[in-house]
Formats: sequence, structure tokens, C-alpha cells
Amino acid sequence: MYPEIFNSNTFTLLANAEVGKHFYWNIAGFLVHGQVLIVIWFVLLILLVLSFLGTKNADRIPHGWQNFMEAAVDFVTDIARDQLGESFYKEWIPYIGTLFLFIFGCNWAGAVIPWKLIELPEGELAAPTNDINTTVALALLTSFAYFYAGLSKKGLGYFKRYVQPIPLLLPINILEDFTKPLSLSFRLFGNVLADELTVSVLTSLVPLVVPLPIMLLGIFAGSVQALIFSTLAAAYIAEALE
Repeated sequence: MYPEIFNSNTFTLLANAEVGKHFYWNIAGFLVHGQVLIVIWFVLLILLVLSFLGTKNADRIPHGWQNFMEAAVDFVTDIARDQLGESFYKEWIPYIGTLFLFIFGCNWAGAVIPWKLIELPEGELAAPTNDINTTVALALLTSFAYFYAGLSKKGLGYFKRYVQPIPLLLPINILEDFTKPLSLSFRLFGNVLADELTVSVLTSLVPLVVPLPIMLLGIFAGSVQALIFSTLAAAYIAEALE
């Protein structure tokens, strides 16, 4: 009925590709996902090291790591400028840049580094963005950011947007503010998790050659997801500042 590759062992592997096991830490009475924090700290350390190397002994004519750092800053500056315009983009470069670099680093860490070689008592190390808690936290930060942007520029007059162009649209405009963080968080979470599950299953079935194109596609998709998330965050902030 099925091709030879889809035998009972295949479905056993699919059943064993579990989602939701975690290595819990108890911090001040709160249970946190330890495997997520470990990889987040690793990504932050890498970003800090690259920032230090890129700004150490900076010259007027960039060279070495300074070239890399200036290219990264120019890239995130372009994202902020394109979405926010010349009037507002400068004050939002740190936030948009941090979002992009953090998500980019997390996605690449999950796609490039063989975390499965490190065994944990429970769960496994992977990209922090394949945990819904991480992506929801990033989406909520973006929601707070665009509310802050609108209130700081317009004061309480910001809430007039909910009854424009007609008061009848009030429920829809309120619903929109709930759907923005939902779409941001589930888009990033779903793409990263699907990629990691696909690579995991294919590696179990054909461990040598076949998973490599999928892994390369995952690296590309992770980069695109970082760009999409940061671009949408900048667009939402720009909408609040209109």
C-alpha cells in the first residue's frame, strides 16, 4: 500500500518525534524551560563577542570584523528606515536591530549546530524560536513597543484610531491588536518547528545525503523569518506613529 520507505519503522520514528518535552529549571518557584535558556545565553554570548570584535580598534576605513559589524548595522538601519521613514527611524534602530539579530542568531543556532549530540535529562537543545513561549514573548514586546510609540507621540489621542473612520469599526480595530502578536508568534514558531521536525525525521530515515538540502533550506528560511518578523515589527510601529 505504501512505498517501501514508509514501513512500520517510519511511523515509529514519526511517533517518537515528540514536541513538548522540556528540561525544567525551578527558579524562585517558577518553572522555566532550561534548554531554551541555555541556547539563548549561547546566542547572546556569540552576539556580544561579535559586537566586541567589530567595535574593537575601529578605524575610519573599516576592515576585518568591523566590516561585518557595519554591514549588519547598515542592514537593520535600512529595515527601520524603509518602514518608519526618515523622521522616526533612528530612535527605533536599536529595537529593530536587536529583534533581527536575536531571531537570526537563534534560527541559525538551531539549524547549524548539532545540539542533538548533547544529551539532557529531559528534552533536547534546539533553536529557542521553536518554543512558543519565546516567540510569544517577542511578539508581546513588539505590541508594547507600538503602543508606546503611539502614546508617546499622540498621548491619549492615539486611541481615536479605534473609532476611525467610523465608530462601527471599533470591535474590528480592537481585534486587530490581538491578531498582530498572534500572527507574529505563530508564524515564527510554526516555521522553525516544522523545519526542525522535517530535518529530524529525514535524518533518522536517510542520515547521510538527503537531509542536507533540507538543512540548507532551513538556514535560508530562518534568515527570512528573522527579516519578516523585524520588518513587520517596524511596520506596526510605523502604523502607530502615522
